[in-house]
Amino acid sequence: MPEQRTRRAVFAPLTQGGRAAAVTRRLRDAIVLGVLGDGEQLPSEVELAEALGVAPVTARESLQTLRELGLVTTRRGRGGGSFVCAPEHPDVVLVRTRLAELSLVDIRDFGDFYTAIAGAAAALAAERAAGEDLDRLREVGVRRATDPGGSRRAEAQFHLEVAAATQSARLTQEEMRLQAEFGPLLWLSMGSPQGRARSESDHRAIVAAIGRGDRARARALTAGHVGRAIDAVVRARLEVVDD
Repeated sequence: MPEQRTRRAVFAPLTQGGRAAAVTRRLRDAIVLGVLGDGEQLPSEVELAEALGVAPVTARESLQTLRELGLVTTRRGRGGGSFVCAPEHPDVVLVRTRLAELSLVDIRDFGDFYTAIAGAAAALAAERAAGEDLDRLREVGVRRATDPGGSRRAEAQFHLEVAAATQSARLTQEEMRLQAEFGPLLWLSMGSPQGRARSESDHRAIVAAIGRGDRARARALTAGHVGRAIDAVVRARLEVVDD
């Protein structure tokens, strides 16, 4: 199933070494982006270590960090284990402070990099996506949330599903990392009804291109979609400076 590809990417072996920080970052990103749902039971320490290719002590240290962050709770006894505690407002960050920390060069640089990643994912999805992948993309591409936070999470989910449709765990993990790092800013355009409507239109066109197997069109449409999002971040950054 397409949604399972995203989850498999979460528990794929680490490629950057077995540090607890890398395990924590992988699981944290998956929780914040909703790939791992609230109340979901995580694999045991031994199972998690085996899946990620790390030592059990590394998995234990990571779970402890996630507990301290309030993202995981552990229950003892029968039926116990480690369970996801999804934050109520996962995208609540000090957006204005974060914007003030970034220069326009930083924003444009991220935009160039993210456009390359998202565009490559769309092109590969056009080559590799199966029928069930397209059904999933059509499902998540419809903007159901009316609040800005929910819409930003839904936008992130769409791009995660495009990456998952490439059948590349590494590309999906990179998409997840970028969304977790920059998503609340990247999708600031979701704050207006017009932005949400434009996003829906973009999604339909991108999915149609993927469905036709049109790599070039899927990449170009994704680049335009991301470019408009980056322009919204730039405008927000300029407003912060003007205040």
